Amino acid sequence: MTLVKWNPTRSLLDLSNDFDRLVDSFFNRDLMVPEVLGMSYPVMDVEETDDEFRITAELPGMKKDDVKITFQDNILTISGEKKSEKKREDKNLYYAERRFGKFSRSVSINSPVKLDKVSAEFKDGILHITVPKAEEAKPKQIEVKVK
Repeated sequence: MTLVKWNPTRSLLDLSNDFDRLVDSFFNRDLMVPEVLGMSYPVMDVEETDDEFRITAELPGMKKDDVKITFQDNILTISGEKKSEKKREDKNLYYAERRFGKFSRSVSINSPVKLDKVSAEFKDGILHITVPKAEEAKPKQIEVKVK
């Protein structure tokens, strides 16, 4: 059995944090967008292997024609616009979290790449981009002979 010493300061801080969350959730509902939560849109993973960079971005509800990919000065940029489906005429919308509008997200790739071999696939709202490294950027193994 573990005994934990009671600390009145910790209890007050917990109460303060709970109250802050309550106030934020009540008054700032329309501010609860990914940028406020410390994330950027679109959310993405960047993976580096010996031969390439793999970028995966989530773009739910978008079409491939609404997404643009550029590579300039070692910066890969995914941009586009998520269009609103239609104007809502009903008055019973209680909560709206989905956001529409233009977006742009960039990632720096600080390695020489083969621009002519960059490929992208967009399926079911997931964008996969493959950026192959140039030969001079790939790690080389040198055999050391021991005498």
